[in-house]
Amino acid sequence: MSGEEVRKCPAVLLSAPSSGQGKTTVTAALARHHCRKGRKVRVFKCGPDFLDPMILARASGSPVYQLDLWMVGESNCDALLWEAAGDADLIIVEGVMGLFDGSPSAADLAQRFGIPVLAVINAQAMAQTFPAIAHGLSTWREGLPWAGVLANRVAGESHAQILSDSLPPGMRWYGALYRGSDVELPSRHLGLVQASELDDLDRRLDRAADHLSSQGISDVPPEAAFTRKGTDFSPWKGRLEGVRLAVARDDAFSFIYQGNLDLWRLMGAELAFFSPVAGDPFPECDALYLPGGYPELHLRALSANRGVMEGVRRHFEADRPILAECGGMLYLLEELGLDGVYSEMAGLLPGRAALTGGLRGLGLMSADLPEGTVRGHSFHHSTLKIDMAPVCRAKRQDQRRKESEDIFRARRLTASYVHFYLPSNPEAAARLFAK
Repeated sequence: MSGEEVRKCPAVLLSAPSSGQGKTTVTAALARHHCRKGRKVRVFKCGPDFLDPMILARASGSPVYQLDLWMVGESNCDALLWEAAGDADLIIVEGVMGLFDGSPSAADLAQRFGIPVLAVINAQAMAQTFPAIAHGLSTWREGLPWAGVLANRVAGESHAQILSDSLPPGMRWYGALYRGSDVELPSRHLGLVQASELDDLDRRLDRAADHLSSQGISDVPPEAAFTRKGTDFSPWKGRLEGVRLAVARDDAFSFIYQGNLDLWRLMGAELAFFSPVAGDPFPECDALYLPGGYPELHLRALSANRGVMEGVRRHFEADRPILAECGGMLYLLEELGLDGVYSEMAGLLPGRAALTGGLRGLGLMSADLPEGTVRGHSFHHSTLKIDMAPVCRAKRQDQRRKESEDIFRARRLTASYVHFYLPSNPEAAARLFAK
């Protein structure tokens, strides 16, 4: 779009000194708190994470989009924030890792869009050191917009008072979230447990919001100004008209960017969601998307659904498009193992994989596919043995690191550990899924 209409909306970016400080819990609590005040809240997540947005979407009642100056792109981030500013009473962005970690970092995003930073600091077993950390975060980079500080995992009211009293003059205190199993969000090997798996998630969110509400937190942050200079996707409107795209979506296949779904719909594709875990039949479709997730936790159900496996094989043999990412790729192998026990999978790819005790791949990635260069990220705990040469390799955004991820191609099947952010190259996305 050529216009540069400015939209203003209260906005805040929650970050921390490091990972593990409880940013998602606090972000979700803050979103739920303001929603209960009757405000329309739009939440974003820095970086490529899938699991945190599931929690944040439940807390806010609205879809959550990723913001990353490299993977999503500055112009697309611009457009997403500008659109949200016209729809919401409050924008909340959850940072990634520590405030200044990574390139681009959460601080880079905050500074680029003028979003004030609210520091979330795990104050457990801490007292007067708390203000030193807050002061360091707020002053380390010149020109960083700053909102204040919020303490997490606080022992109680007296502990919160010690922390707030110790802050330097001018440092705004946003309150404290008390520690306890009734508000903490459980994790597993790829991050937080999925929102759909937490039967008591809403109770946890309400309890966390109660902690904040009891301290009288009601003011919204200062306004930030957002200008629409961003990506224009209209040239790709209707490019997938007449394509019925089947999307596996359940607890085994859940790592799906909202931006991908929006792009497919803008292109005119009809999305048909189905659950292999629940025993759904394979839908009639022209193209298939198998996203990442936790197939290793649902091996019995996936192996038992022979109908979907046979449908996927027929789809493949008919030379119809398939994009299989990470867990979706593992599902297409001959076998997938967990704790030394292997289960039969769909068998389109000649190999097997097994879950390991540690992280095997992590980072922002770029892949030069035959259809064009697409950006995304890799994050997995499995090792793959496959008797197949890659068509290309995805390279890390951080060029100092030499690790890569193989991209496999057979007929119209594209499979990799990489989770692709398709709006990074809409033309490539259209070519991948076209009839």
